[in-house]
Parts: sequence; structure tokens; C-alpha cells
Amino acid sequence: MTPHINAKKGEIAKTVLMPGDPLRAKKIAETFLKDVKLVNEVRNMLIFTGTYKGKEVTIAGSGMGCPSIGIYSYELFNFYDVENIIRIGSAGSYKEKINLYDIYNVKEAYGDSDYAKIAANIDNRIIGSSDKLFNLIEKTATEFDIQTLSGRIHSSDVFYRHENVFSFAEKNNLDAVEMESFALFANAIKANKQAACLLTISDNLVTKEETTAEERQNNFMKMVELALETAIKL
Repeated sequence: MTPHINAKKGEIAKTVLMPGDPLRAKKIAETFLKDVKLVNEVRNMLIFTGTYKGKEVTIAGSGMGCPSIGIYSYELFNFYDVENIIRIGSAGSYKEKINLYDIYNVKEAYGDSDYAKIAANIDNRIIGSSDKLFNLIEKTATEFDIQTLSGRIHSSDVFYRHENVFSFAEKNNLDAVEMESFALFANAIKANKQAACLLTISDNLVTKEETTAEERQNNFMKMVELALETAIKL
């Protein structure tokens, strides 16, 4: 047990899927997993373990932002012997042609915080996902005829920015924005584990199209299935 997770050793699978919202974790677990068990509810950050097609998988909420996923992914990697974490979340598109509900497999995350330096002694604002896991997701997507986009995303600590976000995105070659993958990737490198990030586009900052919270919960399931089908190959 840790200060943030009260699951017992052995109650968390080697592969964890991490949505930000703990209620989304609950919906995913109840929709896709068999023999589901709630193994953590400290701070209402729900974590469930069950089986998908006979393979044990854990679905764990991460909370919002690098500090939150930083705590949970660190503890999962280092105290619960987790080998693989796939973040499954939402993102805002910086590009007009990246549309609502497109699925994005993150190749690189640009972080605008010092998280990687402080937590993992990484002197870089750009951190890649784990090649093995990234490639396995791409292979699985091809097998299931699921189209994915990939490239560099912005992993931001600030939701409401004062500067022109499109100039910032163009300068740093950023396709979309979310708030967690930079810390997850840094922790994976530090722990010598595997991490990836799948995102569904929930809003387009150029066209101003956006989804509701209910739509995000109910229409991101293709991404979830892709993550689960990848997880059972690990």
C-alpha cells in the first residue's frame, strides 16, 4: 500500500490502462472486463482489476495534470510491479484537419514543466513514448482496421493560457494538447518500464467544435478497445 493506493500487492495487473476521470475508469471496467474488483478508492481515485479475453488488466484513474498522473504512475511502476501503462484520454486539436473523435497515438510529448528534470533527471522538454508499446498499438490498430494519427502533442500544465496558443503550437510542431503524458513518459523511463498514450480528440481549437462530458464518456470506446486489444498481447 502507498499513501494514495490501498490495493494489496497482487491486486493490480502488470498492464494498466489509465483514463484521467475515475468515473470513466469505472465505466470502462464495468463495460469491458469480467470478474471486476474495485481495488482502490482512496481519494475516490478508483482502480479496478478484472480480465479482458482471459487476460488480467487494471483500469486506473489518473486525475488531471502531470502532478497527479506523476504520483499514480510512479507508485504503480515502482511499488506494484506494473510493467506497462497506456494512458487513454482526450485531447484538443491544434490542427483544423485533426477532427473530433480521431484517435491519436502519441509518439512524443512536449512538456512545459520541469517535471521530467525533477522526477527523472531528464534534461529535455520532448520525451517519446516507449517504442515497443507505440509500435504494438500501431500494429493492433492495423489488425482491427482502426485509423490512428501520430506525432508530437503538447502536454500542458496550464489549461487557460495567456499567450497565443496557435503560435506556440506551430513553433513547437504540436498537433494537439492534453495534460498528462509528459509525466507518464518520464516516470516510465526512470523506472525502465513501458508507457504509451492514446487520445481521442474531444474538441478542435481551430473550428471550435467540442464534445460534451457525456459524449466523451460514451464515444471514446473505440480507443478503449484498441488499448485493451494491445494490452492482452503484452
